[in-house]
Amino acid sequence: MNELDALAQSAREAFAAAATPADLENAKAQYIGKSGRITELMKGLSALPVDEKKTRGAQINVAKQAIEAALTARRQALADAELELQLKAEALDVTLPGRQRGQGSLHPVSLTQERIEAVFGSMGFDVAEGPEIESDWFSFTSLNSPPNHPARSMQDTFYVEGKGADGISLNLRPHTSPMQVRYVHAHVRKHGNGFDPRSGDLFGGDMPEVRVIAPGRTYRVDSDATHSPMFHQCEGLWVGENVSFKDLKVVFTNFCRTFFESEDLVLRFRPSFFPFTEPSAEIDIQFQSGAMAGRWLEVAGSGQVHPNVIRNMGLDPERYIGFAFGMGMDRFTMLRYGVNDLRLFFDGDVRFLSQFK
Repeated sequence: MNELDALAQSAREAFAAAATPADLENAKAQYIGKSGRITELMKGLSALPVDEKKTRGAQINVAKQAIEAALTARRQALADAELELQLKAEALDVTLPGRQRGQGSLHPVSLTQERIEAVFGSMGFDVAEGPEIESDWFSFTSLNSPPNHPARSMQDTFYVEGKGADGISLNLRPHTSPMQVRYVHAHVRKHGNGFDPRSGDLFGGDMPEVRVIAPGRTYRVDSDATHSPMFHQCEGLWVGENVSFKDLKVVFTNFCRTFFESEDLVLRFRPSFFPFTEPSAEIDIQFQSGAMAGRWLEVAGSGQVHPNVIRNMGLDPERYIGFAFGMGMDRFTMLRYGVNDLRLFFDGDVRFLSQFK
C-alpha cells in the first residue's frame, strides 16, 4: 500500500469513528481542510518537475476523491441514524384508538323544554316565544295586577332603565304569562271577533280556539339555595267558548303522565289565589313508586282565566272562557332526571352535563 492509499484508508477510519456531524467535520479538516494533509500535498506539487507534477497530481486527486466519497457516505450514514432516532421518538402506535373530539349535547333543561313542546304539540297546542325585556302593561296590568301590586316591587322584579315606545316602564319578565296576552292579541287581529283593549277598536268575524304554550327564561329578584334569579318557565293557555276547569284537569293530567311516562301518577288540584285566574289552584303530583313515592310535590299553578284578563286579551268575557297554567321547567327537569341540586344546572360541569348525551 503506497502513501496515498494509506492516507485514504486513514481518512475512512477517522470518518467512521466520528459519532456526530461535528466530529465528522473536525476529521474532514485534518484531510481536505485548508490545512489538511491532502491540501499540503497539493501545495508541494509546485516544487516538482513538470512531467512528475502531472503524474503526482493525478495520484493525489484519486486519493482526494476517495476521501471525499468516504466523507459523503459517512455524512449520509449519520443523517440516516439521526432520522431513525427521530422516527422512533415520534412513532405512532396505530393499534391505539384515535383521539376523538368530545360530542356535545343539549342542556337537560333544553331537553325538558323539547319534551314539553312535543307533548303539548300532540294535543294541538302552538308554541309561542316572546321578548324577555317586557312592558309593564303586559307583565302586570294586562294580567289583572294593579299598579300597587307587590309583584311590581324592586324586591320582586328587575326593572330596565328607560321606557318602551309607548312610554311604559320595562322589566325583565317575571313569568312568560305576557305571551298569553300577546299571542291572543295577534290571534284576534288575524281572525277577528275581538277588540283592542287599549284603543277600543273592534274586530268582527269568528275566532277559533286558542291553544298555546309559552316556554322561556324568566327573572325575579330571588336567589337562595333553592332559587335562582333566572329560571325557566312554561305557561299554557286554552281559550274558547266552551272551555272548563274539567278540561284543565284532563289536559294537565295527561301531560304529566306522558312527560314522566307513568300512568300511576296522581294529581291534586289545591285551591289557591292568583290575580290572573279565578278560581285558582296549585297543582301537586304524587308518584306511586320510586324514590319519591308517597310525597306530594307542587309543580304548577293554574286556574280559569280571570274575566279581566280575557277582556285585556281583546275578547268578550261573556262569550269566551279558558284556563291557564304555569310550571317551572327546572323543577320538572329535576324530577325527571333525579337531580337534587338546582345549582348543577348553572355550574357548567362537563361531568354532570355529559350524562344527558
